Amino acid sequence: MDPAEHTPAYGLRGAVQFLTRIPAPMPTAGRLDAAVAWFPTVGALIGTITAAVVLAASQVLAMSVAAALAVLVGVLITGAFHEDGLADIADAFAGGWSVEERLRILNDPRHGTYGVAALSGSLIIRILAVAALVPAVAAAGLIAAHTLARTIAVASMKSGRLARPDGLGAGYVSSVSTHRTLIAVISGLAITTAVIGWWVIPVTVVAGVAAAVVIVLARRRIGGLSGDVLGAIEQIAEIAVLVTVVGLAGHHELWWR
Repeated sequence: MDPAEHTPAYGLRGAVQFLTRIPAPMPTAGRLDAAVAWFPTVGALIGTITAAVVLAASQVLAMSVAAALAVLVGVLITGAFHEDGLADIADAFAGGWSVEERLRILNDPRHGTYGVAALSGSLIIRILAVAALVPAVAAAGLIAAHTLARTIAVASMKSGRLARPDGLGAGYVSSVSTHRTLIAVISGLAITTAVIGWWVIPVTVVAGVAAAVVIVLARRRIGGLSGDVLGAIEQIAEIAVLVTVVGLAGHHELWWR
């Protein structure tokens, strides 16, 4: 076993390598459980980059354009990784008539009408939500959304059985330990709390309920979790966070403003 596998840098680089298109070369393939513990931190990194985009762009462009740029930069950084999962799930769950057919659709790299509609809806809602906020709050919302969405995705790995024993999602769900999961959840909630204060409570509740709906639907449609389901959970949670932040911002100030 490589001694480097026990260092924080090893897990962090593995998470960056898996979740983003940011170059993070490693001498050996990263251990899955070591990387999972860092997913929320990498989410915070992605959120910080998109927050910087919206803050900078809003100085010279309309907030609607700045919001679109920020969301699309997030998509570019991740290579539309989670968006692909959402689209696959929409196609499979809405278009398949049996478990076998839905699993077959999940293996198809092409996207159908339901997938395109889900992907378009995700982008539109996120852009509109960010555009509805003042730049400073939008920046905080983006960091919170990217961090908490990946936190909830990691927590969801411990929520039930797998839809199939193979595949990327199966590897992560089966290998991640409870210890690593707790580290991810605690760090994700800590980062989110630092950014949005007490808003973390309603935001986490709404995003958690949204994720639970996806989990229940996945159990009924394909028998459990898969990598695509986890991607869809991240997307739904991200949307839920941003929409909830819009609602909160209409009645309350952030703790640091």
